[in-house]
Amino acid sequence: MVRRRGTDLPGVGARNREDPMYPAYVLVLVLGLRLGEALGLRWEDVDLDQAEMTIGWQLQRVAGKLLHRRTRTDASDATLPFPEIVTTALRTRQRARDAAREAAGQNWHETGLVFTTASGRPVEPSNLRRSFANACGKAEVRKVHVHATRKTCASLLVALDVHPRVAMQILRHSQISVTMNVYSEVSTVNDTRQALKKLGDQLES
Repeated sequence: MVRRRGTDLPGVGARNREDPMYPAYVLVLVLGLRLGEALGLRWEDVDLDQAEMTIGWQLQRVAGKLLHRRTRTDASDATLPFPEIVTTALRTRQRARDAAREAAGQNWHETGLVFTTASGRPVEPSNLRRSFANACGKAEVRKVHVHATRKTCASLLVALDVHPRVAMQILRHSQISVTMNVYSEVSTVNDTRQALKKLGDQLES
């Protein structure tokens, strides 16, 4: 993401403002999850103690209906380890879920999803897209479509000299050719390294 002014970054600013969607931003930025995969993630597929999750479900609006369904490929349906920043974000989300469930009482709708509304219902994909755009604006960085964050994650893996086969597993590409296309597109590695350093510095501050 390209900075406009200020010292904030979308994820960090959202965390400092206690944005309820901050943990979702972490998943799409750090792990490269697709929007539907983040919103379709179930608590039963997350192991916070072992720091890993299984990506096997997605939430999508199709023909006017909000559907929670299996991912389409074996590559997408994969167990993915995650770093401490993801653990922290998900524990924050877990506490928020518990508080919302207690406040809602009998009006709570149990879905088992990690990301829900205040009443436990699934989050509309369009609402997450809007929230991410607003977070970019508040952080004073160039607005990036939430779907583009997956490519951002891939570019950062390139900057870290991560082997393509490893990147393929992280991004859950079904074919190595897809991963290699991403690697061949990243020509300004130094710029990406600088962006990654800024991201790391801000996330650790």
